[in-house]
Amino acid sequence: MIGESFFTTIKSWFESSPQEKDLVASADEEQLRLRLRERCNCFRGLLSANKTALESMSEIESLQASQKPFTMYTVNNLSTKVTDSVEIMVNALNVLSEQAYAALNTPFANITAQIKTLSHPEQKNDCPLILPVKDVRLADSQYVGSKMANLGEINANLGLAIPNGFVATTGAYAAFMAHQGLGATIEKMCAEVDMTNFEELFNVATKLQKLILAADLPNDLRLALENAVNDLQAQEGLDLTLALRSSAIGEDARGMSFAGQYHSELNVAPKDCARVYKEIIASKYTVTAMSYRYQHGIPDDAVPMCVGVLTMLPAIAGGVAYSLDPLAKATNQEQILLNVVPGSAQGVVDGSTKPDSFEFSRTDTPKLLGKTINNENYSFPEDVARKLAKLTLDLEAYYKEPQDVEWVLHAKTNQLVILQTRPLKTDFSKPKDTKTEAQTRPLTTDFPILAQGGVAVSHGVALGATFVARTEADLLSFPSGAILVVERALPRWAPLLPKASGLISENGGLAGHLATVAREYHLPAIFGLQDACTVLENQTAITIDTSTCTVYDGLNKDLKHEVTQDSNPMRDSLVCQRLTQINKLITPLNLLDPSAPDFDPKYCASLHDITRFCHEKAVQHLFETDPLSRKMGKQLEAGAKLQYWLIDMGGGFWHDVHGKTVKIEEIKSLPMLALWDGMIAFPWAGPPTSTSGFMSVMLQSTMNPDLEATAPNAMAQKNFFIVSDSYMIMQARYGYHFCTVESSATSNSHENFVHFQFKGGAADRERRHLRASLVAEILDAHGFRASVKEDGMFAEVENCAADDILQKTRLLGYLLIHTRQVDTIMLETERVAALHTKLTTDMQDLLAKPLPKNIEKQKHKS
Repeated sequence: MIGESFFTTIKSWFESSPQEKDLVASADEEQLRLRLRERCNCFRGLLSANKTALESMSEIESLQASQKPFTMYTVNNLSTKVTDSVEIMVNALNVLSEQAYAALNTPFANITAQIKTLSHPEQKNDCPLILPVKDVRLADSQYVGSKMANLGEINANLGLAIPNGFVATTGAYAAFMAHQGLGATIEKMCAEVDMTNFEELFNVATKLQKLILAADLPNDLRLALENAVNDLQAQEGLDLTLALRSSAIGEDARGMSFAGQYHSELNVAPKDCARVYKEIIASKYTVTAMSYRYQHGIPDDAVPMCVGVLTMLPAIAGGVAYSLDPLAKATNQEQILLNVVPGSAQGVVDGSTKPDSFEFSRTDTPKLLGKTINNENYSFPEDVARKLAKLTLDLEAYYKEPQDVEWVLHAKTNQLVILQTRPLKTDFSKPKDTKTEAQTRPLTTDFPILAQGGVAVSHGVALGATFVARTEADLLSFPSGAILVVERALPRWAPLLPKASGLISENGGLAGHLATVAREYHLPAIFGLQDACTVLENQTAITIDTSTCTVYDGLNKDLKHEVTQDSNPMRDSLVCQRLTQINKLITPLNLLDPSAPDFDPKYCASLHDITRFCHEKAVQHLFETDPLSRKMGKQLEAGAKLQYWLIDMGGGFWHDVHGKTVKIEEIKSLPMLALWDGMIAFPWAGPPTSTSGFMSVMLQSTMNPDLEATAPNAMAQKNFFIVSDSYMIMQARYGYHFCTVESSATSNSHENFVHFQFKGGAADRERRHLRASLVAEILDAHGFRASVKEDGMFAEVENCAADDILQKTRLLGYLLIHTRQVDTIMLETERVAALHTKLTTDMQDLLAKPLPKNIEKQKHKS
């Protein structure tokens, strides 16, 4: 935005002092022209940097308003673009002003330092490489991860049995990443990957894992692992085997279980501990783990990978216990739910084994409400089940929220041992059908039943086509909105869940990792549906109703109102929190009035403030400092209602123009002539009127006599050109929106371009955005590369022949005039359609006309 003081400066051109006139008359004209060109080029660089900064600021604002995932690398790239651009502006201003604003370096340095701290927060790794599990507490989560911290916590404070072992801490992870520059290499590769491109993600994930597995551990970490394993072997005996389990920072956090996203390895020989440690670190960069973090807005640097090295326990049985049925709100059945398989709990969590299940009441002495036995060769004792149910309630009471508990029954001691406890996400919406509970809804006879059975692991209704996935290659071709059908409920399918509308698996149960992730995404899912892959292959339209575990042929529109709304894991995510904090230092604009006492470097509180200050002062200094620039400043005399001011940086006029005004016939600048021709090609019908609530706002603008006058006025003075024979930059304000057009049309197509920036308006954000989108759509159809961010529109064409650049510049001139104040009608569909038709028709007619004779004359003489 250009300040009023700039236009006061422009008027002063025409009031030059006698001393300045003498100086100009006596100076070497050619040297002064050369100096002016250099300063104008510096000013152009400042404007270009300003354009880049504003574009990036608009992208940051769009990220904040977006429902789609984005990475911290995207935030950092945008904030870096802004800071780099602002630094260019600060330097350019100090060149133009001969270091008059060196004080601006202080707020710039302070703001960028704060942004850097927020972008790359200090990691908590000031801890030993190794800590015994029984010595850690919940307060140590930042060093050992929640999974291991919880084990130490419940052992110390509840007396519950946990495996013996130790944790390789964030200090160990930091040492590994720092060794031989491994972490820096990983960060560079992650920053460059397109997370929306599965094929690219697969390739990068594979390279990252290979890189980590091939890397050497630093000697102190390798020795620390060896010594800790030796100590553990001395305690447990020579027949020791290990279970290495991931315990990343943030893993098992509330609402983000990371269920099955990282690797754990059972039955590890002590001699293989260091190798498997690297495998678990590498599992941070599997496709599933990287996708999960991306969808949940978790920065890579926020999840240092700790590793629990635990004694492998002989198990009679194992499984998962929920202190509250995770579907309780959907089914109105609040109960404790236990899942049991013979041996270790692995068969439950990976979905490979159909477990026995027990339901208990949530009373002080839990009562058995029901059970389902799927393993005839093993019977889990009911008294142990009741003890386990009570234990899960105790954990819920301790943590003050429902718990998801992984456990085993020790084969030698017959003791229940806790392997993991984490918050259980249960905040699922009840069915929208308030007249009849969804769980009692009868089967419909309007649609044939394709399949029925299994268990609902995440409630809801889904409609769509099926996609049967069998190999990882199917991840690349999964269509958005399809219903995913798989044979086994493996965690590797988790990256597809954000794109799916429903999920069906032939195997698995409620306690499996994939079921947990499905509930996080509020994705309707049925597991244990026999022969689903065969029966549902190539079905183009089905309906899933989890209340009856039924799959219908066809789309049951009567149930459409129960289709689960898309969840947004990004909301309140760590990436969004960081973006909000960073953005407070970037986009707010506090410096509004250039004549106010606080329009000063020391009051710059954001990068936007600095760009505002730099732009205002650069314009002032460009036009105040050099007498020749004052001499060359002219008012355009062309009968237009709005005033335009011109600065010729060399060759923009046909001859030396004396006096205060210049006529359009005296202009030699090809791009300016083309733009002007577009501006006057068709009469403007005037501002549209609307009956909306914004009429009063717009009337203040459309009825303001200043906008209709040729005499000097505050709003009309917002328009100027800087020109040469083949170059032009124009900045203008029309009512409430601002625009910049920059165009270069030379004989060398590689030097040619036209850039257009358009932002603002008087209406609400939605209407302003719609107008920007309309302009972008029209320009896209005419060969521009256009993008819209909030109410800003940015369009460009480059590397074209001069004639093409001039034609496109002429089109921009037309749009400048005829899209004024149309944001007021953008919610009126018929009027917008009529406007689109008019704009398109006029522009086609304009393209059909040859360039005006004055432009052809200039081209010929050039």
